[in-house]
Amino acid sequence: MFDFSPDTGLWGLAASAFVSATFLPGNSEIVLLALLAKFPSLFWPAIAVATLANTAGGMTSYGLGRLLPQRDSSPLKTSQARALAWLQRHGAWALLLSWVPLTGDALCVAAGWLRINPWLSLSAMALGKCARYLVIAFGIAWFSAH
Repeated sequence: MFDFSPDTGLWGLAASAFVSATFLPGNSEIVLLALLAKFPSLFWPAIAVATLANTAGGMTSYGLGRLLPQRDSSPLKTSQARALAWLQRHGAWALLLSWVPLTGDALCVAAGWLRINPWLSLSAMALGKCARYLVIAFGIAWFSAH
């Protein structure tokens, strides 16, 4: 197996979490689990690093969406138009689901394109992503204790 230091593990987690928040594959959950299996004392630093890096990646997608010119959305397919209407209706709080694979990435880009408040978007993204990492980390801690 790989041997790594706590610092290397946290940097690897940050890189994986950032990439995971884009359309590129990153599997930050696996990196988090590996890091916590080797260094359980890094529980809270790992949660913080994963959340910050994943949120930064989500906000990067948001920023890219904001760079897209706004156009009339009428030529969109019905499902795409419904998804945009749903995002407009729920606003930044829809980004609590930004952790969902693929769909969450598109939500971040769409939120930027719709010019949803960036501070609320950042807050909702961070809350959703932190909750996901906490569930994963507490789940692995519970399973390893039993």
